[in-house]
Amino acid sequence: MSTVESVSITAAVAVGEESTELPWYDRAMRWAQLTMVGDDPRPGSGFDPEFWIDYMRDIRADAACLSAGGYMAFYPSDVEGHYRSPHLGDSDPFGALVRGARELGLVVMARIDSHAVHGTIAAQHPEWLSRSADGEPQEHWSAPNVWLTCPFGPYATEFVPKINAEILERYDVDAIFANRWTGEGRCFCEGCRTQYREATGGAEIPPLPTKNGGYTAEEIRYRQWWERTLLGIARTWDEQIRAIRPEARFVPNSGGGALSPLDMSALAQQSDILFADKQARSGLSPAFTSGRHAKEFRAVMGQKPVGGIFSMGIEEAHRWKDSVQVAEEIRMWVASATANGVRAWFTKFAGTVHDSRWLDVVKDIYIWHADNEKYLRNTHSIADIGLVYSQQSARAFDGEESERTVQRPILGWYQMLIEARMPFDMVHDHLLDGESLAKYKVLILPNTVAMSDRQADQLREFVAGGGTLVATYRTSLLDEHGRERGDFALGDLFGVKAQGVRTDISNSYLRLKRSGDDDSAARVLRGITGTDVVINSANRVDVTMRDGAGEENSRVVPVALIDSYPDLPMEDVYRRDTDESTPQLVLSQFGAGRVAYFANDIDRAFSDFLVQDHFELMRGVIDWARDAAELVSVRGAGVIEVVAWEQSASMTVHLVNMTNPRYLKGPIVELLPSPEQFVSIAVPEGRGVERVRLLRAGVEADALIVDGRVELTIDSVLDFEVIAVDFD
Repeated sequence: MSTVESVSITAAVAVGEESTELPWYDRAMRWAQLTMVGDDPRPGSGFDPEFWIDYMRDIRADAACLSAGGYMAFYPSDVEGHYRSPHLGDSDPFGALVRGARELGLVVMARIDSHAVHGTIAAQHPEWLSRSADGEPQEHWSAPNVWLTCPFGPYATEFVPKINAEILERYDVDAIFANRWTGEGRCFCEGCRTQYREATGGAEIPPLPTKNGGYTAEEIRYRQWWERTLLGIARTWDEQIRAIRPEARFVPNSGGGALSPLDMSALAQQSDILFADKQARSGLSPAFTSGRHAKEFRAVMGQKPVGGIFSMGIEEAHRWKDSVQVAEEIRMWVASATANGVRAWFTKFAGTVHDSRWLDVVKDIYIWHADNEKYLRNTHSIADIGLVYSQQSARAFDGEESERTVQRPILGWYQMLIEARMPFDMVHDHLLDGESLAKYKVLILPNTVAMSDRQADQLREFVAGGGTLVATYRTSLLDEHGRERGDFALGDLFGVKAQGVRTDISNSYLRLKRSGDDDSAARVLRGITGTDVVINSANRVDVTMRDGAGEENSRVVPVALIDSYPDLPMEDVYRRDTDESTPQLVLSQFGAGRVAYFANDIDRAFSDFLVQDHFELMRGVIDWARDAAELVSVRGAGVIEVVAWEQSASMTVHLVNMTNPRYLKGPIVELLPSPEQFVSIAVPEGRGVERVRLLRAGVEADALIVDGRVELTIDSVLDFEVIAVDFD
């Protein structure tokens, strides 16, 4: 019998008081970055430090990142070899900005850039330069008479620490933020060669790999050394900074994601705060890209603070750094990032404002964030679905093949989950231990090709504990170093043996098998009606079924193969394969745990071709995998990204309206209101509901509590809405 009660909405919701007892990196929620350029200190340039301080005050920013030095100094540095802005003279624009920000009570980070030096400095310090395999200094690809630095040599170990120390000793800053600190390309200077020989017992730095496939042992060894050495330098800088000012930190800039060269789990382990430096859409990036980057960082940082850097500019390959995007695109980028738990950080290149159209947009965003800060201080995501991203798998291929083989399957699942309105987290493949996976009912492995024996055992433990794995294509066919296994490491869970890999297949289909005593097949296939044949993907593993699963285990094959046949001449376009017994999807039950294995790359196919039948198959498998009521249900037309969080005394559900013709390729130039949305939210056990508000609309919601769920209807969502449920 249903119980219904109304929700009291009479009391006002107060914004959270400033938590001054928190460390600076946790206190800061709204960042403002000004990246100065060499012309800014020139009299008459238009740069006005007071303008920026006033703007930070007006938008209610509570933290600032300001250009200090490294490649170019914006303060009167006394460090030998520290190139100053040519117009600096006796001025100190960095110092003026720091003083103004501190008067406002802002957290302040000093930005340095360590990837290059001016030609005059290069001539004085050739030992600082990165060198090619033939020993020649490497010139910057963009700026004339600028040279790349070695990330491991005396520039990093001697010069940068002096810069950091000078800034900390002269100015009241909380941290040093380093841009491009990992270097650019592979360095073959004598210092790197010597360090590498000493670390490896005499080996030489290998040349850059030139073809796809598993890397050689030499290449694997080099990459491990490169990463280990860089992370060591970051730790050393942090230790040196803390020795001067114990509360200060070194903050390494980073991109994140499966294709990131640095192990994000290792970087996160030694960092108290990180920033997702993915500033805007480019190419074919969908509107949810900023949210994906946020999820990738959240996967490794847990509840440590993460900032989401966004630029006002158009971020394409031609790098129009003084450009300004349309307001609607900026709003949607920040909305998805905020929904996924990162803190806003705008970045402005150059201190002169050539195009002011962005100023009011950012002001509006930041004031809303400040007014609702209480509901943006999340304690944990309530999602019970985890989507794995595997840097380990990406490293088994070169850049282009990594994108095709590893990234696109991730994007396929990501888009399906967004469009299916299923809250989910991303999970790093180095964090598959029981504690990290305890909250998840479903774990998705999108062609997670490279896997160690230990990781395979961790996933077996997940299934044994009642979890469900969903895996595709070549998952676990390589070891952690990208070497072929010959069979799946998880073959016992998948229920099949690998017999070889086939790629670029044309005109293949899937037979949908709805019969059988088990309702699993019907549940998976219920989204596809009117046919028992749909298209296959273009790549698959040829598999055969393993022996029976045992008394407590069972297997169902709801999708089988119709093999390819000629597509020309038209008279020859008919099926030759009448067997239809080769599995393409195997559903297995292991006690309380479950496993679904696709022998094809249906996820990559959905990302590439957006076939609705593939969407329905993927969604059907997740419905079967969860086998439970949805924690958050949002029903209605349109594309709505749904993300749900708990805070200390509340929970929030973010609805980001991506119903837009520019959803899959920006920029969004017009916001189109969604039709009404019907929302049902499970109230955490032991919690009572005091009130429900719509934070974007700024109104109390007409909500009911029905059998422990908050039920409400939202008439429309323009760009985003946040449902805030206050607990009593």
